[in-house]
Amino acid sequence: MAAFCGLILAWVAAPAAAQGKLEAQYEATLAGIPVGKGAWNIDIQDDVFSAAASGGTSGILKSIANGSGTGASQGRVVNGALVATGYQASTTTSKKTEEIHITLDKGNVKEFGIVPEPPVDPDRIVVTDAHRRGVWDPMTASLLRVPGTADPLSAEACHNGAPVFDGRMRYDLKLDFKRMETVKAEKGYHGPVVVCALYFVPVAGYIPDRPVIKYLSAQRNIEIAFAPVAGTRILVPFWIKIPTPLGPAMLEATSFITTAQPPRVAKTQ
Repeated sequence: MAAFCGLILAWVAAPAAAQGKLEAQYEATLAGIPVGKGAWNIDIQDDVFSAAASGGTSGILKSIANGSGTGASQGRVVNGALVATGYQASTTTSKKTEEIHITLDKGNVKEFGIVPEPPVDPDRIVVTDAHRRGVWDPMTASLLRVPGTADPLSAEACHNGAPVFDGRMRYDLKLDFKRMETVKAEKGYHGPVVVCALYFVPVAGYIPDRPVIKYLSAQRNIEIAFAPVAGTRILVPFWIKIPTPLGPAMLEATSFITTAQPPRVAKTQ
């Protein structure tokens, strides 16, 4: 479930100069009980971008199942669009450490790997070369770009969908508009967010009989709220809510500090 929270969405559109930064802290809860904390830093320049996240279990969950992870993506900004060139992720539990890397070229996976290499499972639906074309990595897929020149915080932001490849699995994430809300972080952002319904559609790389796959695929009550990165038309998740048999799981920003960056001045000789 924690991994799914980091896989959220992305779509790019019309050209626009945009430069901004985000420094955010998040807390994960299950049925109101704190179970994890994380950080997310995003830097969008006029021609390049980078995003990095880290997190781990906390509270009572840490004593039961200690774990931590990091993820990062980087790439170019082309006519206002975020075009990823690389993605890396690492997860560590009491049992093992796993590292994933993906190299992309214009939305197509050129090379990827998982270390240690997972065993082959005959029940897993095979990911083909076609499944790895025209996709987003999970980190860039969490940066939602809204087309046009109107306020990006609108119902139009939710009229989108994204194909994602995370190194193991290929799935689609789809959005649908729910409502507008106002949020207030303990530090930083205080203002409107657009709330979308989020639907998870597995495509390949998964085992159909796995309970978590069946559960997420059937869910129609997952919600995600997007807030803006100042100086850009990029929206990022402020919170996400997922119903579970143990109670609602929620990942929410406690600190959300975003600043617009002045355009870089080209050096002259």
